[in-house]
Amino acid sequence: MTRLAIDPVTRIEGHLRIEVEHSSGAVTDAWSTGTMFRGIELILKGRDPREAWMFAQRACGVCTHVHALASVRAVENALGITIPPNARILRNLMTGVQFVHDHVIHFYHLHALDWVDVVSALSADPAATAALAQTTNPGWSTNTTASFTAVQTRLQRFVDSGQLGPFSGGYWGHPAYTLAPEANLLLVAHYLEALEWQREIIKIHAIIGGKNPHPQSFTVGGMALTMAPSAPAGLNTAALATISTLITKIQNFVSTVLIGDVTLLASEYKTPWSTLGTGPGNLLSYGEFPEADSSTAPALFFPAGRVTGKNLASAGSVDQASIAESIARSWYTATGGDSLHPSAGQTTPAYTGPQPPYDSITTTKYSWLKAPRYGGSVYEVGPLARIGVAYAAGNAAVRQAVDGFLSRCGLPASALFSTIGRIAARALETRLIADRLSTWHAALKANIAAGDLRIADSAKWDPATWPATSSGWGPTEAPRGGLGHWVSISNGVIANYQMVVPSTWNGSPRDAAGNRGPWEQALLGTPLVDPARPIEILRTVHSYDPCMACAVHVHRPGAGPTIVTT
Repeated sequence: MTRLAIDPVTRIEGHLRIEVEHSSGAVTDAWSTGTMFRGIELILKGRDPREAWMFAQRACGVCTHVHALASVRAVENALGITIPPNARILRNLMTGVQFVHDHVIHFYHLHALDWVDVVSALSADPAATAALAQTTNPGWSTNTTASFTAVQTRLQRFVDSGQLGPFSGGYWGHPAYTLAPEANLLLVAHYLEALEWQREIIKIHAIIGGKNPHPQSFTVGGMALTMAPSAPAGLNTAALATISTLITKIQNFVSTVLIGDVTLLASEYKTPWSTLGTGPGNLLSYGEFPEADSSTAPALFFPAGRVTGKNLASAGSVDQASIAESIARSWYTATGGDSLHPSAGQTTPAYTGPQPPYDSITTTKYSWLKAPRYGGSVYEVGPLARIGVAYAAGNAAVRQAVDGFLSRCGLPASALFSTIGRIAARALETRLIADRLSTWHAALKANIAAGDLRIADSAKWDPATWPATSSGWGPTEAPRGGLGHWVSISNGVIANYQMVVPSTWNGSPRDAAGNRGPWEQALLGTPLVDPARPIEILRTVHSYDPCMACAVHVHRPGAGPTIVTT
């Protein structure tokens, strides 16, 4: 049995160490270690709950406002506030654009290089690449021999300089890369196009939120910005028209480029990756994008629910009271037990070491991440969870999208629970949300045209109207999965605050019962052709889109990226 550690894992947000044991060319055990401490909850104690969202969204600069949304929802839940329809729609637009932007960046700039051999693209025939593009991405404007020749020339300059820039450090030439040179060139070209595309479409956040990352227009009770057709600034007629143009740009790229590229990749790598990286087989989603105005149980575009045991025939309900975080293998201490509901959660660091390799796989603490569990069971969150839950709940649009994709790739429904399935779910979700943006934009325009300019409820803004004590929770779905904030308010200030983020669910260490977290489970059985270049491990870990910056916030400086074998 041989040990291998990747520390830090790159092309993610934050700092992550993955250690595995492998034998006979496959992973036999795995450990996920968050190597940074999270302390934002401590910063929020004693502060005015109305300002918590401004601090909370600094948990991460990639998902930008998702922590702001969870925070205002938690406080609104605690104080019994229902936001106006326009605020709901604006939040949906902001979050929908964030999902699309984040998912496209993840596929092309964080994950695609696990599958795309950049250097191989230099040997491609640009004319053959253009012919391939007409099949995979019909109608896209750059499907020309000249365009692909220009990309190849640009890439050759990188290689000739001896500095591959963003493409340095890759495992180019690894036998696990099986795409033809023309497919590699196609995807490298779209990698570069996606860089320009994402810079443009995120302007929607600047229009509605003032800036990106960390928009400034959220507020407890709704949104805070000027909204009137004839206003000289803010959300006026010109701004609404610009948003509409950018939504069209979003939809064109997602439907024509992203979906075709993911279909190409999934079809090539379905053997063996449609059966690897399965994870726990339990999926959890809080649901997102409220389509009606209610503070209790609004209709959601993506429903809340659970899938257990890979059973896509039906979806169970979600009760946040069933969530608890174990610190049995985490560098924390707590009074009242090592498995607490987040409302009673504590952030008390207690680093005990040692650094891996671990002396014991069952008792040693080895991560700054806690271990969230639902009813004591391990659950995966993220795009696969949202798509899987919606599919199991009978959502017609999701079922049509999933069944169509699986049919085109020649895959069974069970393939959703895999590394390839996770990639596919993210892409399909991206298209569903991109298409829905037009509906939300039209609803906002209709309300404004009807003279409804309300964007916030200020009835409970004054702390004098609050009860002496209150508590609430704010669920949302971040691009990477279920995100929950829990707040306790006493005498007008925050008494306790806890955040349970997607990568804490997915990247959790073992719990008190020794159950592995989702990443640890998903890596079991992963093949390793060349342990010195463990690209297969990266494929499955990256398929979850880790965001350790959300999970933990201070790091211990090290010597840089290393791969260690023992």
